[in-house]
Amino acid sequence: MTRFAELVAPASWRTVDLISDLHLQAGEPATFDAWQGYLQTTPADALFILGDLFEVWVGDDAATQPGFEAQCAEVLRQTAERVPVYLMHGNRDFLVGPAFAAQCGLTLLEDPTVLVLHGERWLLSHGDMLCLADVDYLRFREQVRTPEWRDAFLAKPLEERRALARAMREQSENHKRSPGMVWADVDGPAARAWLQAADARTLVHGHTHRPADHDLGDGLQRTVLSDWDVSAQPPRAQVLCLTPAGAQRVDLR
Repeated sequence: MTRFAELVAPASWRTVDLISDLHLQAGEPATFDAWQGYLQTTPADALFILGDLFEVWVGDDAATQPGFEAQCAEVLRQTAERVPVYLMHGNRDFLVGPAFAAQCGLTLLEDPTVLVLHGERWLLSHGDMLCLADVDYLRFREQVRTPEWRDAFLAKPLEERRALARAMREQSENHKRSPGMVWADVDGPAARAWLQAADARTLVHGHTHRPADHDLGDGLQRTVLSDWDVSAQPPRAQVLCLTPAGAQRVDLR
């Protein structure tokens, strides 16, 4: 049975920003620059990152030495000094741990979590758990989320973990390019069941890279966040802002 964590926003929060699926990596500097610029200027009272901030995360120790991960950590640290930052695990960065959270001053967020804000209950998730048709991925997810798998992986030397991650990413990309590949989407009845169990009206999630608003009936809705890719044509860098007037999508490019 799914457990729904709950976060009640302070009365002082007027605008809350939600982003996901930035897939930050050293080889995509334009997206990193856009993300850094956004964090330095957002007027939001809190920021929620709903998974896959990073293209890959091989362990918190990667951010303790000079490099891209440490650069990202410093950007997050500076932001968290101004506004609360919450990070939910995605399918790419599920190994982000408490050491990195402490280094950056951010709060790790359970998936799913109900955000109580402006008298509304917003159900937040990365979204991968609801892609029920993606059976192979869900089987893989169950395996790698166990403490035994995590501990065994993190016990390997950092460079070995990086090499394993590159191999897994290459395998994943090859699978995406295979003939007849069909992208799994969030299961509608499962999303409805989550919302009803959480006593919420709107599910906000990422993962699928298909930004849209879906009417699930009976006043229930599924809002999908955009991924970020500033080098794409057209570029993608979108924020969902929750205000007392409701939800608004803001394109930064």
